[in-house]
Amino acid sequence: MRDPGISVVICVYTEDRWEDILAAVSSVRAQSCPALETLLVVDHNATLLERLAREYGTDAAVRVLANAGPRGLSAGRNTGIAASHGKVIAFLDDDAVAERDWLRSFAEGYADPRVMAVGGRTVPVWASGRRPAWFPEEFDWVVGCTYRGLPPGRVRVRNVLGGNASFRRTAFEAAGGFATGIGRDGDRRPLGCEETELCIRLTRVRPDALLLIDDRAVIHHRVPGPRERFAYFRTRTYAEGLSKALVARSVGAAKGLESERRYTTRVLPAGVARGLRDALLARRGGAGRAGAIVAGVLTAASGYVVGRVRARRGGTTFSVVRIEGERP
Repeated sequence: MRDPGISVVICVYTEDRWEDILAAVSSVRAQSCPALETLLVVDHNATLLERLAREYGTDAAVRVLANAGPRGLSAGRNTGIAASHGKVIAFLDDDAVAERDWLRSFAEGYADPRVMAVGGRTVPVWASGRRPAWFPEEFDWVVGCTYRGLPPGRVRVRNVLGGNASFRRTAFEAAGGFATGIGRDGDRRPLGCEETELCIRLTRVRPDALLLIDDRAVIHHRVPGPRERFAYFRTRTYAEGLSKALVARSVGAAKGLESERRYTTRVLPAGVARGLRDALLARRGGAGRAGAIVAGVLTAASGYVVGRVRARRGGTTFSVVRIEGERP
């Protein structure tokens, strides 16, 4: 395996995740395929920036820098891309830890020069110690994790999931960076889908590009207590609908909802059937899971409708920036 030279970008925004941030960096340091560098991009938090600069000031392998764009995850990622030196840029959530062969699995995917992005598998670590009985695996994307319905192994996909993903630098040179105005902004309404929009945009300008998910590239993502509750589930599914409306506006509904059609017509009905079967067999949580799937679909659909109306009225905007920075 040839090491392509991977820079790891971790976007951070709050001191409340201090221990998580340190754990994330430690997991990158422990990789069997060493990272070229780790970049901690701080999202408009001067106190956290100074604290991290002191923590890693003598570590040549870790660079701490401020988000050079507007507040939010997309601009933070774009800042990291522009400042990085690797031929491949990987992204790790600030409340996740990577398994030892995470980067090795990514690197193997890039042996094929047509591969422009490789994503991995994200496993939830529930604050309560176990999955809530009502929480369906089909909706693990709500907490930023790999969900039931994605194919196993190393497979071609429409888009990778942003908290556990990597891209060739040339992908950003061809398509531009992450769109601002779609993704997360600290603890505000949890919008997303910026990686979906980027991946679709990339394959439009590079029709020969291959985008993969390799389920051997594993990270473990912490799910705090409040995100185990139905109130968060409802808020997040509604926000997903809003985000999907923006993606559809950018790339068209045909591509923007291509994977979602299969998910809603095949994966989710099967999940409802499993839940109802478990309920009939008096198994714990079956009825709750079936109900949550139905509620999630309806809430996401309502968010999509509202998002489409806002988009037509011009109430929500986003922009794509060109990535400028040092070339490796």
